[in-house]
Amino acid sequence: MIAEIGLAALWLAAALAVLQMVSGVMALRVPEGEAAPLAIYTRPAAILQAFLAVLSFALLLYAFAITDLSIKLVASNSHSMKPLIYKVTGTWGNHEGSMLLWVGVLAASGGLLAAFEKRLPERTMGATLAVQGFVALGFYAFLLLSSNPFERLPVPADEGTGLNPLLQDIGLAFHPPTLYAGYVGLSVAFSLAMGALLTREVNPSFARVMRPWVLGAWVLLTLGITAGSFWAYYELGWGGWWFWDPVENASLMPWLAATALMHSVSVLAARDALRTWTIMLGVLAFSMSMLGTFLVRSGVLTSVHAFAVDPERGSFILALLGLYIGGAFTIFALRAGAVAEGKRFAAASREGALVFNNLMLSAILAIVLLGTLYPLLTEAFDVRVSVGPPYFNPASAIFAIPMLLVMAVGPLLRWRADRPARIQFEILLIAAVVIGAIALVSFFGSYPLLPLLGLGLAPALAVAAVLPLRGRNLRRVPVATWGMVLAHFGVAVSLFGMACEGAFTEERLAAVAPGGTEQVGDFAVTLEGVAPVAGPNWTAIEARLAVRQDGGKPVILTPQARSFWSPPQATSESALLTKWNGQLYAVIGNRAEDGRWQLRLWWKPFVTCIWYGGILIALGGVLAIAGRLRVDIKRRRAAVRGAGRRADLEALQPLPVPAE
Repeated sequence: MIAEIGLAALWLAAALAVLQMVSGVMALRVPEGEAAPLAIYTRPAAILQAFLAVLSFALLLYAFAITDLSIKLVASNSHSMKPLIYKVTGTWGNHEGSMLLWVGVLAASGGLLAAFEKRLPERTMGATLAVQGFVALGFYAFLLLSSNPFERLPVPADEGTGLNPLLQDIGLAFHPPTLYAGYVGLSVAFSLAMGALLTREVNPSFARVMRPWVLGAWVLLTLGITAGSFWAYYELGWGGWWFWDPVENASLMPWLAATALMHSVSVLAARDALRTWTIMLGVLAFSMSMLGTFLVRSGVLTSVHAFAVDPERGSFILALLGLYIGGAFTIFALRAGAVAEGKRFAAASREGALVFNNLMLSAILAIVLLGTLYPLLTEAFDVRVSVGPPYFNPASAIFAIPMLLVMAVGPLLRWRADRPARIQFEILLIAAVVIGAIALVSFFGSYPLLPLLGLGLAPALAVAAVLPLRGRNLRRVPVATWGMVLAHFGVAVSLFGMACEGAFTEERLAAVAPGGTEQVGDFAVTLEGVAPVAGPNWTAIEARLAVRQDGGKPVILTPQARSFWSPPQATSESALLTKWNGQLYAVIGNRAEDGRWQLRLWWKPFVTCIWYGGILIALGGVLAIAGRLRVDIKRRRAAVRGAGRRADLEALQPLPVPAE
């Protein structure tokens, strides 16, 4: 009965999405102050829909955990011999399950918004939930009509075919759910933007409601991309942390848009500026998450991340993409002129710096979008091209470098208007650190231009990140300001790791006989032997490597070449030796006819800073959320106390004397 209950819950959730959408639209059709007949059902419909959607996903999760081979999806993507953790993660390691996870998180977010958000005017909340219901309805239709996750087999399978071995990794338990939650957070921001636009309530109060959702989505996207980068680094055996894979780009593009939106909505909430820009970025960020969904699940891309190869499903998602994004931009074009202009500011101001960086982020987004879609367009004309680092790296750097420089100076500027001469010392200090770092690195060798610039900018950004704290009582610094400092410092740490990986990496590819030794960096790597090993659903050839740094005590590494039997596939399992100043990365290859084994070794100085920096950036976002919520709670309590005092004063007024 698991499948039947899960499917029934999905149908009921879809029906409630219709009710939520219709009741929200009805609230817009009546004049301000009047009650719409169905408006009272909008919030309850969203809450009940959330319960049913989460229940449906929980039942699919249970079916995977017990390996219910009567369900087609379980039989196609699981195996009774898999470890339990991979049975569970297999729930979203496929097309239908990942889409049900998406819908479940989407409905849960709408339910939370309906249950706890009381600051928005009721008409704006109704419009927001109507948009949220409309978005959810399209995905319900997709699941129920095109990708039913609970489809039964006529005869239960004897055994499942298993999950893609590349996805049988602990990283899969963390990477996709955080990305999906980030995408869905952007959908809530999109719904809020559309709701405010439809009711012409684009103001700081609306932005304060929207800001936690944008910050939360941005934090989750940051963690998801960081985890995905590290997963690809150690799991694929290629030795790199970012490959400009189209599906990697599909997750990067929403992050770029969300970063711009995060800064814009903060300015609107605090300074009542960038009203139209905030709405436009809200639409753009959700557009990029929808585009990523289409690319990953339509079958137009070939990637270890891609789940579907059915053109019919791709056409369905493309239709949703056109409907949602086309409709949103149409509403924006029709209503943007009615949005009141926010407060103005000078170019030399903190707002001006944020606008400049938002433009740079948008330009980088356009570059990534063009590089991702161009091969697909040429393939339609039977011309195959490959777009990779030679395009993405320099084209992005043209806009990233000015953005980073302005990011270093922007937090030092005042709101509204400022004179750059006021922060002359700070600007000179940042410039001196950039020039000094580049000169120092250049003195010891010749390095590629982009890593060299990164090595100069990274320490300057680290210094600039803490300059806003100069001369202040650290105990009185707002929590949100600490979040900004930590996030900007995390950018510096990540940039330092990227630059070091690009400038100083050493690689050694060799054929080594047992007992042979190869040198990479300061490490002597000896192949002591190769032996077969077995796992729960795989067998492997495992190398035993003794690694000595400068003749010290040996450390044993055991890279593997695995062979999975369900489904049949070979993978490389790298072995990592982490030091304070970098990582030694080892991969074993095939055996040659003369008995030697292929070994690929890398020494990557400070490469771990890339992911440490990503964690710091996300922690900065968490602090910013905590700081903003703290301020909002204080503001609400003050409002309640003020209302209570007014009520007490009114109670003390003498009663009017009735006329005789």
